Amino acid sequence: IKVSQQLGRSPSAFIPLEEILQGGVESSLRQLLIEAFVSAGRVDNITMVMGLHPQYLSSFWKTQYLLLRMDGPLPYHKRHYIAIMAAARHQCSYLVGLHMGEFLRAGGNPAWLQGLHCAPQKLRNLNEINKLLAHRPWLITKDHIEALLKTGENSWSLAELVQALVLLTHYHSLASFVFGCGINPEEDQDGGQSSQPPSPHGDSSPPSDGSVGGSGGKDAMQEVEMLMEKMKLLQENQLEEEGVTQEEMETRFELEKTESLLVTPSGLALSGVTLHPSQPLRCYLLDIAEHSLQSNVLCFVEDPEFGYKDFTRRGEQAPPTFRAQDYTWEDHGYSLINRLYPDVGQLLDEKFQVVYNLTYNTIAMHCGVDTSMLRRAIWNYVHCVFGIRYDDYDYGEVNQLLERSLKIYIKTVACYPEKTTKRMYAQFWRHFKHSEKVHINLLLLEARMQAALLYALRAVTRYMT
Repeated sequence: IKVSQQLGRSPSAFIPLEEILQGGVESSLRQLLIEAFVSAGRVDNITMVMGLHPQYLSSFWKTQYLLLRMDGPLPYHKRHYIAIMAAARHQCSYLVGLHMGEFLRAGGNPAWLQGLHCAPQKLRNLNEINKLLAHRPWLITKDHIEALLKTGENSWSLAELVQALVLLTHYHSLASFVFGCGINPEEDQDGGQSSQPPSPHGDSSPPSDGSVGGSGGKDAMQEVEMLMEKMKLLQENQLEEEGVTQEEMETRFELEKTESLLVTPSGLALSGVTLHPSQPLRCYLLDIAEHSLQSNVLCFVEDPEFGYKDFTRRGEQAPPTFRAQDYTWEDHGYSLINRLYPDVGQLLDEKFQVVYNLTYNTIAMHCGVDTSMLRRAIWNYVHCVFGIRYDDYDYGEVNQLLERSLKIYIKTVACYPEKTTKRMYAQFWRHFKHSEKVHINLLLLEARMQAALLYALRAVTRYMT
């Protein structure tokens, strides 16, 4: 089967078509795309872009297939409705449109698609936990779990709820991937669902040269060399350093967390006051236009103003620190899911492992590089903006390895993906390959999903004990 890209345009607004097709020549990937085509009759744009990393795509796919198509406590049409609710929190019309179609194919009632107010009360009861998981997962308590499980005609069973929590976190983080990689709508998604470009706050002017590598060729080269140099120094220091005190480690985490509050999509911060993406009037007009375009998405959202909490005033509480050691995925989350939703625990674990360990030992034009330090810095920075701290990690490394434009990109994609722009994508790691930037997005997707799941599962555990 020839997986045709009749489009003539790239699956991504950020990545040239030939880069994606070039990456797609490997036989393992071709096999995967053929399977996708046979099972769904199409290869969607997410699959095309993820296909730059076939090993990950395979693992992602098995998980998503199990969540949506295999036996489980929730009926199929409700699973798609939950996907719609999750994607709508980030105004991700691409995923909302996709799952509206799937919802109808699974025999869902078309009336529910008029908005959340038309869905059964049981599904509407998920609204609060959907909102918290998407934007401020640290606020989830065992009371939220209890409220959903309490007896009554609209109560959830524990098994159903765990499936719903996995679906919600899966689609929140998939929305991050869609915006972070600038995924274009499918050709056949009807105009209404997803016709607007993935980046609503469009920088109408992409970077001057249009390519990633070219912008300021010499500077971009220097960025790569500096990063290599820093990694080498940190590795040497680790061998020499006698070990930093626990207090010092804690201070470095708190510093990083506080600093991350000043990282906003506009990259602007005044002393102690984080400006909300200061947009000129033109952007506000765009916003208004976008909101009317988005009414088909907003009808699934209650309390649309609720978002990731950026702490604007000094002294206001950042997310309370969640010490990773107290509730880890390996020791706690994984075994709880495995008890309540057996196969999915296994697949999620595999997916986290695959992405965390994925490496080709290259950085830009350098081969034979150990990138584990860089991958860990990205993963831990995502967890840091969600308030999760690893006692044994030196957060000084995050500051050394992640330049400011990369931090802005990571935080935007992880916390308010709908604000991601092509310019942000183009401005970090200007000499790196697109596949390396997609790799970062996979790390973001999984780190974000794991962070939200840890908060949710910790609440379930507290409810159960």
